[in-house]
Amino acid sequence: MNHLAHTLLAGDDDFLRLGGFMGDFVHGQPDAALPAGVITGIRLHRAIDVYTDSHPAVAEARALLPAPFRRYGGILLDMWFDHLLARDFPRWSDQPLETYSLGVRDLLHRYEPLLPPGLLRFRHYMEAHALPAGYARPEEMSAALSGISHRLSRANPVGEAMPVLTSLDRPLQAHFETFFPQLRGFAAEWVEANGGRGA
Repeated sequence: MNHLAHTLLAGDDDFLRLGGFMGDFVHGQPDAALPAGVITGIRLHRAIDVYTDSHPAVAEARALLPAPFRRYGGILLDMWFDHLLARDFPRWSDQPLETYSLGVRDLLHRYEPLLPPGLLRFRHYMEAHALPAGYARPEEMSAALSGISHRLSRANPVGEAMPVLTSLDRPLQAHFETFFPQLRGFAAEWVEANGGRGA
């Protein structure tokens, strides 16, 4: 899952949400100086990734992708599932998408001293492109996929994936709607079992 999903799945606790967002920017053991709730949020992010990668509906969605896109199915589905989540956000949240998106960016500003350098740089991109709400727009998704493609170390088709994903929209949405409610249940149970609120 990508940024919008990770923050939503972390619930309404600031530290859990911050850690959920930071997960892609922290490698190895989190800095012990971080608040305990942020470290829990990073661990939640990693647990969500493991659950996602092993879920049958996600495997079935990945199998729909033609070669050579299937090799990059993890990246593509993370992005596309965030697109589906953003596009139909009122089904999954009581807040309007734009309000929620502004809240995420505000969270990153309020806790700026805790952000790793990679996330500080990404925050500028978020603000320029009105993310994560921007993931609802196909043109923003296309630009994001192109950016990911250029950051990967070897030649890849990620930047050309948008027409493929669009053509598979209906079956991918069906797999997402099977998977995401189960993921929400998993995340809620994980938080309950691992200390509840982070702040």
